[in-house]
Amino acid sequence: MDSFLIKGGVPLHGDVEISGAKNAVLPIMAATLLTAEPCVIRRVPNLSDVRFMGEILEWLGAKVKIDGDTVHVHARKIKGHADYDLVRKMRGSICIMGPLLGRLRKATVSLPGGCIIGARPINLHLKAFAALGAKIKIESGYVEATAPRLAGGPMFLGGRAGSTVLGTANAMMAAVLADGVTIIESAACEPEVVDLAKFLTAMGAKLSGVGSPTMTITGVKELHGAEHEVIADRIEAATFAIAAAATNGEITLKGARADHMHAVIDKLHDAGVLVERRGANLVARRNGKLKPTDVTTLPYSGFPTDVQAQMMALMALTPGISIITERIFESRFMHVSELARLGADIEIEGPSAIVKGGKPLSGAPVMASDLRASAALVIAGLAAKGTTQVNRVYHLDRGYDNMDGKLRKLGARVQRIEES
Repeated sequence: MDSFLIKGGVPLHGDVEISGAKNAVLPIMAATLLTAEPCVIRRVPNLSDVRFMGEILEWLGAKVKIDGDTVHVHARKIKGHADYDLVRKMRGSICIMGPLLGRLRKATVSLPGGCIIGARPINLHLKAFAALGAKIKIESGYVEATAPRLAGGPMFLGGRAGSTVLGTANAMMAAVLADGVTIIESAACEPEVVDLAKFLTAMGAKLSGVGSPTMTITGVKELHGAEHEVIADRIEAATFAIAAAATNGEITLKGARADHMHAVIDKLHDAGVLVERRGANLVARRNGKLKPTDVTTLPYSGFPTDVQAQMMALMALTPGISIITERIFESRFMHVSELARLGADIEIEGPSAIVKGGKPLSGAPVMASDLRASAALVIAGLAAKGTTQVNRVYHLDRGYDNMDGKLRKLGARVQRIEES
């Protein structure tokens, strides 16, 4: 497994191109299964998850071609069964169920894998399919949904931690080819859901209320091919903004969308970090001394759980006490013990982490447990004295396009150690 060797203490300066959003592109790739016509997706990040999704689409019968940051998919003839060995690699693969059910009226998909960050059930996905008239069966590690006819109707997708992003995406992709009108209450409002809706609309789907908690979908008989450009990755932009602050540098985030990052920008402002618009880009830098701040993760438009770990790394460097509360996923504090290896002083109290910041960090070997934890450890390593080795960076490769290369361009001393 590859690792990053980081020699810290260098302020990051320069421009970084923000890639297309991982959490948008996977459902959009899955949505190409809804039509027998060719589709083209642009601004696709070079990620292992994207390649895994391409393999899944090919397994199902689609022709997939990746040409730089453009993906061509032609799903002329497809089958409705997804193999365990492919689906187990990432949780996002569950989003193929909606389009398979919508187009074929049947879908059999292995229960998915992905990062180990607590329970991530798919009960709301199955609830959505059942509301459309599908019969659900779970057996031998597979979920089977069948429906001779899909009929639109009302459904409520609110869960214990709020709306479900992938569940909303799955419901949308099944409902666009259902008979009648589907109304999704407590629909996810994330920009990635809105981006999927734009692609579906380009394919001929009829949706309204997108980006609000109530979404209405009027089914159509068939969809056609379309072209689409994926939105910028707000999580990658937030990660590099925090890296700029952690190293006391200045980074221009090319193509980042401030309108997708209000909660992050607000909390960074509270922490003494300035993120300001400059033309079509954002620029991130410290605005004086770092200040402790409290953070609670919430569904969009609240502070994203996918930036919690990175923010914790920044607060570990900040003098004073900060409290970071995780309301989306349990067990998403696995990075705490690894940050402690670098010298961070953090205590866990139920769903909250109490960060006693300001102590200098020093390099050490650390182990990444999930995608965003990996980013937090890289940020901490960039700010620490000495050398930090971040192991298992395959997690990073799932969600960050060429992170080590981008960091080197900004002046970081980062080396990828490739291991067989």
